[in-house]
Amino acid sequence: MKKVLSIFAVTLVFAACKKDSTPAVVTGKDINTATKASIDRFSAIAGHLMVRTASNGLPAANAAVNFDVAPFITQGLDRTGAVVKYYNFDVHPTQPDDIYVFFKSGATTPVSGQNNVIPTIPGDTGYNDFWLVNKVTVPDNYVANSLTSEAEVLASGYTVTKTGSIVNCPVVPYGSVAAKSFTAGTSSALIYCWYKSMAVAYFNFGEAEINTTASGMVPLSTIYVMFNDNAAGPSSGFKVETGTMQAHNVLATIPTDAGYSSLWDVNVIDNANFAGVTNLATATSFPSTPAGATVNCPVVK
Repeated sequence: MKKVLSIFAVTLVFAACKKDSTPAVVTGKDINTATKASIDRFSAIAGHLMVRTASNGLPAANAAVNFDVAPFITQGLDRTGAVVKYYNFDVHPTQPDDIYVFFKSGATTPVSGQNNVIPTIPGDTGYNDFWLVNKVTVPDNYVANSLTSEAEVLASGYTVTKTGSIVNCPVVPYGSVAAKSFTAGTSSALIYCWYKSMAVAYFNFGEAEINTTASGMVPLSTIYVMFNDNAAGPSSGFKVETGTMQAHNVLATIPTDAGYSSLWDVNVIDNANFAGVTNLATATSFPSTPAGATVNCPVVK
């Protein structure tokens, strides 16, 4: 009986070892069939200048947004007085959030088929439209989209290297439209990425490369603006030429300029000077007051 039991025990051990030696099959997730995260840029938590009320008509949570219509796009002026258009993506801080982009060792292009990973969406603490690129170095046998959350990336043991590169990629509801791009012939089609193993969508507008400041922050450029009502400020809307959408908001830089950033340091000019503000030189000739806010306004024309 002891001999039989011994043989049985050895058999079990052998079977267990054989089972443990079989490598687990790793599969990637399909972002096209994954659960979509709920996105609301206009909630009281996520919004600042653009917060939904019962009367202002801002889109509901998860409703597709057409950013090519007011109040999401503004026609202003560049430093020379030429007409420019820029999207309005509300107030954002100078501290960028992280985005994870996957590379195989020695490669200069991301892993084919792998969607980027972000840790936050609008309304989450720390969310920012501006993302600091983190390079995740994966082995040659890495299966695309087998990692789909920040927690999985950090637990993987793969090397994560922070770069100095910042991308402006506002997270928006599926189906949203922003057809304009600064780069001619480039479409601002939605790009899909992962958030906590759920699918989310964002825009990229083909702007100039933005790098962090010496302290790791998003750099700023200056914009001068005038509102319809000086006292009411942003809630009254931008002052425009009668019968048009032409504001006299003046940008200090555009994407082809050194020092350009789409995170703007807002300075307010009294609207009594509206007619006299036609370019950067005239804008800076009038007194202005810092608004104390930095806004994401990518230039797209």
